[in-house]
Amino acid sequence: MSPPVPSDLGYVPPDGGWGWAVVFGASVSVGFAYTFPKAFTIYFKELQDFFGTSYGEIAWVSSITLATTYGAGPISSILVNRYGSRPVVIFGGLLCGIGMISAAFCTSILQLYICVGFITGFGLALNLQPSVIIIGKYFLKRRPIANGLAMAGSPVMLCTLAPLNQFLFDNFGWRGSFLILGAILLNCCVAGALFRPIRAAPASVKPQNKTEEEGGKDCCEKINQYLDFSLFKHRGFLIYLIGNVLMFLGFFAPIVFLAPYAKHIGIDEYSAAFLLSILAIVDMIARPTTGIIANSKWVRPRIQYFFSFSIAFNGTCHLLCPLASGYTGLVVYSIFFGLAFGMVCAMLFETLMDLVGAARFTSAVGLVTIAECCTILLGPPIGGELFPLMDFNHLSASDRFKAVPKIKIGLFWMAWFEISKGKDPQRSMLTILNLQQGLQSSEDKWAH
Repeated sequence: MSPPVPSDLGYVPPDGGWGWAVVFGASVSVGFAYTFPKAFTIYFKELQDFFGTSYGEIAWVSSITLATTYGAGPISSILVNRYGSRPVVIFGGLLCGIGMISAAFCTSILQLYICVGFITGFGLALNLQPSVIIIGKYFLKRRPIANGLAMAGSPVMLCTLAPLNQFLFDNFGWRGSFLILGAILLNCCVAGALFRPIRAAPASVKPQNKTEEEGGKDCCEKINQYLDFSLFKHRGFLIYLIGNVLMFLGFFAPIVFLAPYAKHIGIDEYSAAFLLSILAIVDMIARPTTGIIANSKWVRPRIQYFFSFSIAFNGTCHLLCPLASGYTGLVVYSIFFGLAFGMVCAMLFETLMDLVGAARFTSAVGLVTIAECCTILLGPPIGGELFPLMDFNHLSASDRFKAVPKIKIGLFWMAWFEISKGKDPQRSMLTILNLQQGLQSSEDKWAH
C-alpha cells in the first residue's frame, strides 16, 4: 500500500465500499466514450453506398463525434461543478440513446452528422469527464488502482463492441443496428445512477465570494465560478497540458495505420485485424496492472517519473517498429505497444489529479480535453500525408515522426519534476540534454 496522501477535498474519501460500484459504472461510461467512435467505422462502407458519398465524407461522422466528445469537455466540467456527476452522466446517456435512435431514421449525411456526430458525441462528453472526476471523490490511497480499473473499460468495450456491431449489421442492417445501439447506450444512465454523491458538492469553485458578488458579475465571471481558469497560472498544469497536446498528435495514429500497414506488406486481412485484438487484450491487462504498480509505496511518491517513463516507452516502441519486417515482428510490436499504450492511459488522469489536486481536477480535465481535441483530429491525417513525402515504408514514416516527440516529452517531464522538487536545475537539465543528444544522433542516422 502507498504512503498516506493528503486530501484537499475537506473530507477523507472512503477508498472502497460503494466506491467499487462507482469504479464499475465509470468503466462502462469511459468504455463507451472512448470506444464508440472507433467501433462505428464498421458501418462506413454501407453508409457510403446508401448515401452516395465519398469515404472522406462518411469518415467525418467519427471525426465530428470525437471532436464533440473532447471539445465539450469544459461544458461537462461546468455541469459537474454545478450539479454533480450523477445527473450529468444520466443526461448524457439519454442524449446518446436519442442520438443513435434518431440516426436510424436519417435520410441524408448532414442529418447523420447532427444525430451521431453532435448529439451522440455531446452525450459521450457528458459521460467521460464526470466518470473520471467521481473516482477522485471516492478514492485517495487506492486512487491509482481505481483509475486503472476504470480506464480498463475502454479495451474491454472495444473487444466487445466491435464484433457486436458486425453481428448487428449482418442481421439487422445499419438502421436496425442503430436502434439497438441506441438502446445499449442507454445503459450509460444505469452507470450514472451508481455515482451516488458522497457529500453535498460545492456550488462553485470559489463559494465564499458567490453570494455577495453574484449580482454584479457578467457572463464570463459567472463561468469562471464553475471553471477554474487560474489553473493556467499553475506551472505543473501548463507543462502537462503542452505535453499532452503534443503527445496526442501521434497517440492514436499507430492504431489507425497498424492493420493497413500489415496488409501493405502482404499479410492477409484477418491476420492484420488480429493484431488489433492482440493490442487490445494486452492493453486490457496493462491498465489495471499499471494502477496496482502505481499504487505501491515505491512508485506512488514518484508517480510523475512513472508517467514520464510510460510516455518515453511508448515512443520507443514506435521507433523500433520498422525493425518488424514480418508478421511475427508485428505481433511482438503489438504486444509492446499495447503495454505502453495501456500504461499511458492508466496514468493519464491520475497524474493530472496528482498535480492539481482532486478539488481542482474537475476544471482541469475539462480544459485539457478541449486542448487535446484538435491534435486528436489532426494526428492520423498528418501521418497519412507523411507517407508520400518521406523515403520510408508506410508505417515507418508515421511512427518515426511521432515517436521522437513522445520520447522528448517524457525526458523534459522528468527534468521539470526534478527541478520542481528543489533539485539542482543545471544538473537535471544536463542529464536530459545528454539523453536528447543521443536521440538526435539517432534521428540524423535515420535521415541518411
